[in-house]
Amino acid sequence: MIDLIGAKITRVRFMTKDELEAQGWDWEGSDSIHPIVALELDNGAVLYPSQDEEGNGGGALFGHKAGESDFYVWPRE
Repeated sequence: MIDLIGAKITRVRFMTKDELEAQGWDWEGSDSIHPIVALELDNGAVLYPSQDEEGNGGGALFGHKAGESDFYVWPRE
């Protein structure tokens, strides 16, 4: 088990073709209209959203901060 407590995000990017294929998810190319965001951590872990706990496809990553608007996570590319 990987301990995520205290790990820091070092990069926000899209999943690579190899990462998508390793999950059994469709690769639509770099111009995909539904790219999946990946968060790289300083401990070597990579986090990404899934449609469900079985990993039946990628998902969108949203968040909320008290007193502010909801947001979604997207790379600055």
